[in-house]
Amino acid sequence: MKKIAVIHDLSGLGKCSLTAAIPVISAMGVQACPLPTAVLSNQTGYGSFFWDDYTDRMEQIMKEWKKMDFRPDGLYTGFLAGDEQVEVILKFTELFCTEETQILIDPVMGDQGAVYKTYSSALCEKMRTLVRKADVITPNLTEALLLLYGEEEMKKRMKSYAGMKREQMLEEIRQIGKTLAGEFDLNSLVITGVDVEEEDGILKMGNLVVENGETRWFFSIKEGGSYSGTGDLFASVLSAGMVKGISMKVCVEKAIAFLSGGIHDAVVEGTDRNDGICFEKYLGMLTDL
Repeated sequence: MKKIAVIHDLSGLGKCSLTAAIPVISAMGVQACPLPTAVLSNQTGYGSFFWDDYTDRMEQIMKEWKKMDFRPDGLYTGFLAGDEQVEVILKFTELFCTEETQILIDPVMGDQGAVYKTYSSALCEKMRTLVRKADVITPNLTEALLLLYGEEEMKKRMKSYAGMKREQMLEEIRQIGKTLAGEFDLNSLVITGVDVEEEDGILKMGNLVVENGETRWFFSIKEGGSYSGTGDLFASVLSAGMVKGISMKVCVEKAIAFLSGGIHDAVVEGTDRNDGICFEKYLGMLTDL
């Protein structure tokens, strides 16, 4: 069975990070091997939370894995507790990854034109180094702009997109995707979660795939608001698909269908956004990938 090292936080409540990644990757017939970056009572969107930084213990876990000659088929990284953890992950790639290891980096730094509490210019700079190790990255639009231009320019551009017409905005983002792929020498990337309003007023969620120089948009009807863990679920589908040799376009189509069901049920149920989506009963959709 293929294995993916999943470097992410473990939050007891919120259905995100490792509690999202492990069931998805497992359903797709791949073993998830978690390496926690932090342990939290609940994800940070709730406001109050207990936090235990795992930076030092990450190295201890890696020492034990090295004794076992661990060789993952894939590496998927998500939320990091700080810029020093990027150095730990770079060390991980040196110790455990080969040319065959499929690496997906989700550069978690911000969303909707704002940076997260854990963001710093040092984290962004080190994230640029880490992204160069990746086969695929899955930034949202905010993170894509941070990687290319930094915080100040990101905020300017996000404001400008708000006033653009649909086609102009989509073309601007398409060019950002191509620039990002070229700048960091990436075969594939997905810019996730772009809000798009159609001419008839219907709201949709767009995901731009750049794969081997070609670009394609994938859209789905947007329901509800922004739910905890949807980006982690999305990236997990792509990560498992990568190690199975499935193209990004096929993985994205499957991930959108999977998430759409869970989001719809969360809306119907009235689930709080911090609690995440009702994805569990849709895991069976992923078993045929």
